[in-house]
Amino acid sequence: MSYIAACCKFIHELKVAKNASEHTVRNYAIDLDALKQYLEKEWLEEVAPEDLPEKIRHDQTADQRDHKRDALIPLEKIERRQIRGFLSMMNSSGSSKRTILRRLSSLRTFFKWAFSNSLITSNPIEEIESPKLNKTIPASLTFEQVQRLFALPETETFLGFRDRCMMELFYSSGLRVSELVGLNRDDIDLSNRLMRIRGKGKKERIVPVTQNAVQWIKEYLDHPERDQDCDGHRKEKDPDAIFLNKLGTRLTTRSVDRNFKHYLKASGITGNVTPHTIRHTIATHWLENGMDLKTIQTLLGHESLATTTIYTHVDTTLKKKVYKQAHPRS
Repeated sequence: MSYIAACCKFIHELKVAKNASEHTVRNYAIDLDALKQYLEKEWLEEVAPEDLPEKIRHDQTADQRDHKRDALIPLEKIERRQIRGFLSMMNSSGSSKRTILRRLSSLRTFFKWAFSNSLITSNPIEEIESPKLNKTIPASLTFEQVQRLFALPETETFLGFRDRCMMELFYSSGLRVSELVGLNRDDIDLSNRLMRIRGKGKKERIVPVTQNAVQWIKEYLDHPERDQDCDGHRKEKDPDAIFLNKLGTRLTTRSVDRNFKHYLKASGITGNVTPHTIRHTIATHWLENGMDLKTIQTLLGHESLATTTIYTHVDTTLKKKVYKQAHPRS
């Protein structure tokens, strides 16, 4: 079997059997294709570009591909030295450790699956160690910076009102961008100020919403322009989605990132600040105001408490306090 055919089969199983999100499946396809590109340079230097295998795509099955071209990269020919060469290439080309780790993780999962399904007789990645990732303190904003950022959207327009509503919800409940854009109307219980979130691995959790954010959501959902084509946007076309783009369909993570960059530039706030920074910010503010780590872990949807403890950088005394509260044997 070719490497690419196996990748297509693996991706299909992720979607159908594992019920992985489109975001997860797309990232696997990107990482698996990166190895394909490396192997092409190693093995297929004399092959004309138009005869090389097509890009590995998350929305394409093996049956939709050119089998003759895909066969140029046989799965069983991939050995440990190719994997090491691929990692070395990424390192020398300046790829971040986080990117290298993600791609290595994707390849581990793929080759483990291929071995367990008897597509290969040995796992070429089994004894390769992962590089150590230096833990960095996540960026966060002060409350004054949050206020400055939130004051920027022009709330007299429908799209500006939407952006302010999103900012309020980010800060209210510490959502990931993917969680926010995936919200449906029936996910929010406005009367009880609760929200159902579908997080990583499609795991669901219930989080509270502040009264302030509830008010913004109510007014956004009831906004008179939601059902009108006017002021540079189209009327609602997706009755389930809460947050809409200018075409009236569900907002994407890419659009949120792009809009946020616009507001960040206008705010004058410097540093590596992204929509995810608001998630870090509210977690830090929760901790500063005495919330225990276990509760923060639940609200943010962290699988491991170790992920949440990174927020304890805020104060040495507080760090000792929350550690004592959270540790079962303290």
